[in-house]
Amino acid sequence: MRLAPGDGDPPGYTVHVTSFDTLSPNDAVIRPLAGSDVEAVTALNNHAYPAVPTVTVVEMAGLVEAFDWCMVAEVEGDVVGFVMAVEPGKNYDSENYRFFESRGLPHFYIDRVVLGEAARGKGLGRRLYGELFEEAKRRGYQRITCEVNLKPENPVSLAFHNTMGFVGVGVQDTKGGDVTVQLLEAVVEGGDRD
Repeated sequence: MRLAPGDGDPPGYTVHVTSFDTLSPNDAVIRPLAGSDVEAVTALNNHAYPAVPTVTVVEMAGLVEAFDWCMVAEVEGDVVGFVMAVEPGKNYDSENYRFFESRGLPHFYIDRVVLGEAARGKGLGRRLYGELFEEAKRRGYQRITCEVNLKPENPVSLAFHNTMGFVGVGVQDTKGGDVTVQLLEAVVEGGDRD
């Protein structure tokens, strides 16, 4: 089935949603995000609002270009999820990224992670994060950082991050007080940048 485009989706683009009743994490191909994926990733991103802010295709393409590690989960040719991360020291105008930068500790920052609704609860999030932890280790980072909304609430994401070893290191209001986030950090075993 295809969902109608949401606000901010590329014109004429629809999110492909398959019933993944028997999907296992190994059924997905995890690969680098390509330029041809930007429309699909933008649509997935915008359907996940308010867990992540909406973006235009042009804005998403800019993020992909600026970030250091962008991966997609693909099932039967359809992009069903993605994760994007950035290293420290970038000129990235994000209140949450700046919070972690102000601590002066090397970290690999997750800017956003999204799974399409039908792909949730199938172990793909764990698989994407497994790849992320391996990449952080390969780059030598001891910390992976991110945030999860407290207002508007996102209890499923908060619970997921807790099971992945993330702990709270702060809370802050963003977007002029419209959004409150829990700032999180996880330790990467074998990372050497401290």
